[in-house]
Amino acid sequence: MLNHVLPVVDLLDSPTASGASLADHLRALAPADATIEVETVTAERGATDFVRVVIPGSAGRSSGGDAPTLGIIGRLGGVGARPELIGLVSDADGAAAALAAAAKLLQMASRGDRVAGDVVVCTHVDPDAPTEPHDPVPFMSSAVDIATMNANEVTADMEAIVSIDTTKGNRILNHRGVAISPTVKEGYILRPAPDLVAVLETVSGEPAKILPLAQQDITPYGNDLHHVNSILQPAVATSAPVVGVALTTVTAVAGCATGASHETDIALAARFAVEVAKGFGTGQVAFHDESEFAHMIALYGENVRFQTLGAPATATV
Repeated sequence: MLNHVLPVVDLLDSPTASGASLADHLRALAPADATIEVETVTAERGATDFVRVVIPGSAGRSSGGDAPTLGIIGRLGGVGARPELIGLVSDADGAAAALAAAAKLLQMASRGDRVAGDVVVCTHVDPDAPTEPHDPVPFMSSAVDIATMNANEVTADMEAIVSIDTTKGNRILNHRGVAISPTVKEGYILRPAPDLVAVLETVSGEPAKILPLAQQDITPYGNDLHHVNSILQPAVATSAPVVGVALTTVTAVAGCATGASHETDIALAARFAVEVAKGFGTGQVAFHDESEFAHMIALYGENVRFQTLGAPATATV
């Protein structure tokens, strides 16, 4: 996987980094039936390039098969914070891992090793994103808002989503490497998926680390609540189960810090995503227990209000 991480990181670590340059790199590895698209979205704070890659599976929906489709999202504010800071920022790890996973899956497909289900990989590339204050360390912000990111990265065909994000700016998970979150679905925080725990332990060779979540972490940005970061923001835009893949550190590291990316950790996150793609398409890896979720809904009702901005506060006498 490092063979894919290193060229991706090199392309991202440039003031001229763009979706086009990453797309050209991926096309050189891709089979003829893969789709690689770039769309530039401009907003008041700047512009960013959304990169979308579709790798058809051997029994995927795109070819009339019944294998489910996995989404892999690289979530971030930007890959650089120029002109304030020079170089690749820590926040870029989500994009780097997602694009490296796409490169690996494309190369596998070109060689004849296709996973069963289609895989859709989405992220964005912005070398001069803004920053913003956050406790305990500054966040990377973005040229576009979360709703725009979700609109361009969360697609209706994703039947489960792996959301990869740098999650180093906190003091709640003191571990260098990769952790996964509990599964989030339709406003519920479910238990960590046993199949995904097993995949993480296999690819890391260590006991799985679980990212703790608060209820407010799975609500949309814009409601004036504290969020650990944007790792679970895709969950507000879909009914599919979403699991965060967090690149973590022992100490709190700002998302806008440069010189703070660890290529081996990026490779671990990418390998996790690829192995999940292999198992999800064949039904060997599940993100949640569907019957238990249905029973929870029957007992307690829907929780989709947590996928919204909520009701405005009203004064009481």
